[in-house]
Amino acid sequence: MTEVGILGTGAQVPDRVVSNDEAGAAAGVDDAWVVRKTAIRERRWAAPEQATSDLAAAAGSAALRSAGITPDQLSVIVVATSTPDRPQPPTAAYVQQLLGAVGAAAFDVNAVCSGEVFALAAAEGILTRRGGHALVIGADVYSRILNPADRRTVVLFGDGAGAMVLGPGRGARVRNLALHTFGELAGLIEVPAGGSRRPADQAALDAGLQYFTMDGRAVRSFVEDRLPLLTKQFLHDSGVGPDDIRHFVPHQANGVMLDALFAELALNRAVMHRTLTHYGNTGAASIPITLAEAARSGAFRPGDLILLAGFGGGMAVGFALVEW
Repeated sequence: MTEVGILGTGAQVPDRVVSNDEAGAAAGVDDAWVVRKTAIRERRWAAPEQATSDLAAAAGSAALRSAGITPDQLSVIVVATSTPDRPQPPTAAYVQQLLGAVGAAAFDVNAVCSGEVFALAAAEGILTRRGGHALVIGADVYSRILNPADRRTVVLFGDGAGAMVLGPGRGARVRNLALHTFGELAGLIEVPAGGSRRPADQAALDAGLQYFTMDGRAVRSFVEDRLPLLTKQFLHDSGVGPDDIRHFVPHQANGVMLDALFAELALNRAVMHRTLTHYGNTGAASIPITLAEAARSGAFRPGDLILLAGFGGGMAVGFALVEW
């Protein structure tokens, strides 16, 4: 059995900066409203020619450089996304091609905004038994599935990708992982049409069912009611206490909600890392983007314990405890 660690990180966001006023124009909300409700000030949206795989491959390349690993050394590529290039084939297949990672098994994971942690768990499990190196990428282009008139969603989301290289030996050690799904709440976050339950036919398009929808109040209640207890149980199961955590890297859902969650968790010696101010909610990309930016800034020291916490559609929750 091989011990697996994070050897390198990387991130990629589009060039186009979208202000709150621009994002909220069709929904009738302005910068002041968005900042008050979300703490988001701007986000990045992909160019028309950019797809999820393009951002994912760029983030993956950055992570490979950080780790000192070449694409031909990869045995596995896992892409966490809920906005794939196409329903088929997996976006990871395009990423493999773009990177030239010949020989790497490539597949997608869809756990929406918890996807990076679920993908990390899948890759870690494979490498623990088989060895080798894995590239784990969270990537989403939510700007393509947002209803511009829905103020509950259009101002929240940005596009981007973040990546981690996993492998044996040196690097940050993945000490524990936990995954949860609450399927009875699956309807809180969804894209109603475009699958086998409801194809994206003309009637569905006319009704706007191709757009992302979210029951924001119910999602917030889920986070307030479930996340603190689940987090405390995960720390207990990992053999650590709240004061042992030095860094908290949560899914970048909403800044106001994160402030309330962080206070409830009482991680008194931890720093909560945030990128949503400038990037918004980037879906499965938000945790790896935030981790990569913190690592690049030199925020982590050897031996620091980092808590990754993903939550979102499904409803899915994923935790990872990383020792830097």
